[in-house]
Amino acid sequence: MLLLNKRRARQVSHNKHNCPEQNGKCHRLTWLFPIGGLVALIWFLVRVIPKPSRAAYPCQRMAFPLASGFVIWLTGAAGSIAALRGAKRSLAQSRRLLCLILITVSVGCIWLAQSITTEEVLLAEEPVANAPVGTAKGIHPGRVVWVHDPDATDWDGPGDGHWWQSSHTDQAVVEQMMSRAIRGLSGEPTCPAAWDKLFKYFNRTHGKGDAGYKPGEKIIVKVNFVGCIRIWGRGPVAGPEDYNLRRADYMNTSPQMIIALLRQLVTEAGVKEADITVGDTLCYFPNEFYDMCHAKFPNVTYLEYLGKFGRTAAKSSSVPLYWSTSDAEGKKTDYVPASYVEADYLINLANLKSHNDYAGVTLCAKNHYGSLIRRPPGSGEYYDMHKDLPRPKPGMGRYRPLVDLIGHKHIGGKTLLYLIDGLYAGKHAKERAPRKFIGPPFNGDWSSSLFASQDPVAIDSVGFDFLWAEWDDAPHWSGTSDYLVEAALADNPPSGTFYDPDHEGNAARLVSLGVHERWNNPTAKQYSRNLGRDKGIELVKLTAAKSIPAL
Repeated sequence: MLLLNKRRARQVSHNKHNCPEQNGKCHRLTWLFPIGGLVALIWFLVRVIPKPSRAAYPCQRMAFPLASGFVIWLTGAAGSIAALRGAKRSLAQSRRLLCLILITVSVGCIWLAQSITTEEVLLAEEPVANAPVGTAKGIHPGRVVWVHDPDATDWDGPGDGHWWQSSHTDQAVVEQMMSRAIRGLSGEPTCPAAWDKLFKYFNRTHGKGDAGYKPGEKIIVKVNFVGCIRIWGRGPVAGPEDYNLRRADYMNTSPQMIIALLRQLVTEAGVKEADITVGDTLCYFPNEFYDMCHAKFPNVTYLEYLGKFGRTAAKSSSVPLYWSTSDAEGKKTDYVPASYVEADYLINLANLKSHNDYAGVTLCAKNHYGSLIRRPPGSGEYYDMHKDLPRPKPGMGRYRPLVDLIGHKHIGGKTLLYLIDGLYAGKHAKERAPRKFIGPPFNGDWSSSLFASQDPVAIDSVGFDFLWAEWDDAPHWSGTSDYLVEAALADNPPSGTFYDPDHEGNAARLVSLGVHERWNNPTAKQYSRNLGRDKGIELVKLTAAKSIPAL
């Protein structure tokens, strides 16, 4: 493991031994941080105040950390000096207690500024390539289909409308991507045959016999609308306008991808609109997305937090989820949403994002943090799922609540299909707009991708590799991939946890939930099955120039 200081303000000592008077370099370096910080602050304000959307521009993303660090440093220094001057006056007036308090405040200001501008992060070791663990799932075990088509996206970034508008995301191309993903995953040449094969595999492996989809069976689609989560500064809802997007360029599941999936289910798989539910239990379904989806599929149930303006409110069931950790003892029980319990199948439609607050990455597994009814924030009455994520608890071989979520019989256990919307990837939650990918084959363009799999561990492993290769921050935190190892080895995990989210107490340990491995390198992007082995992951690459392989 490597301990890396990510944002430490550089300090230069200036005593006579290490900085002689005849050498003026050290003296000039003393002013490097405040001058650079001031210039960055001025540049940021001049550019962003007239046009706030510029805050997402790459140059402003670079300037903001230095500018904010300068403001914090300046505030801490000013507070410390003011408190110290007050302490001197108090001492002169023989007010010793007040003097002591002010000295403490002075030191505290410096300490607080230093602690805010200092972020120590434990980073993971370089990965071992092509060393799979766990049991691969799917018609073609461990298969993950990656469809990449740059024609799907045409957006110049913030200031050029919004990425989800039809003028910037091509619905027809996205629907072609969804079709190719479904056919590539099953190996069938047509979409109806592909869906029939997916349903039959699911039912066969879930004790339902060799049966396809039956009319009347219900499907729930879990999307990721975290940019519309209710706890993010939203007041009371007075009218429909309160459902407008407030983070207009945030990396939510795209309406084009939702529409493409709904069209596949209704037109190709033969599912009635009324038997489909789509949404996120913790968030509002924004007007901009709802209008686009509802116009094409008016009889679908659109699930959300409150259930206003034609949407349906998420409700709790009586089916509990038991966390496989002693930290949950004495806490209130979590319950699965009623829509999940009532459904026969679940489709996990996640996003390709890093998670720069807690998790390192947020893919299909983390998408289920939005699969529970909202608990009172900060109440302490419920088990805190975030405290066992890698940022607060780094390292490998630890209990990870993501395993309980993808292992629960009504959540991961009902999942027919795992999808990752990678049209516009980004960094949650510290940035409000997506980022372009630099590495090949993206070459400075949007990620413009869709991933599909029947293996929840394999698809997140592939998404993790893409994010690891592209960004050197959150995906590289120590423990970010720990949940993948724990899930792959859920029957005998390195942490020793008895994962059993369906029962109170240790009754039935989960089996392996899928296969995990790291690719050989970011250029070739090959996993074990791509190299001719009979275990591990197989990445099927469908670029705009390639057709569905004959399988």
